[in-house]
Amino acid sequence: MLGAHYKTKKELKAAIGKPLRFVETSIFGPEFKENGRNTVVGPSPYERKWFAQVDCKDGLITKVS
Repeated sequence: MLGAHYKTKKELKAAIGKPLRFVETSIFGPEFKENGRNTVVGPSPYERKWFAQVDCKDGLITKVS
């Protein structure tokens, strides 16, 4: 799971078309998929207030659910 650097899920949705701002949290290696679905938690990996599925294409956000 990636830690997303957005205060709210609404702020993340407003970033559609831009690169995802995140921090890797896995000890097993990179999880970010430039082309595919990523699971994120926000507003940080330590303060988990919301979760989202983020679809990316060429490193840019295309959909947030």
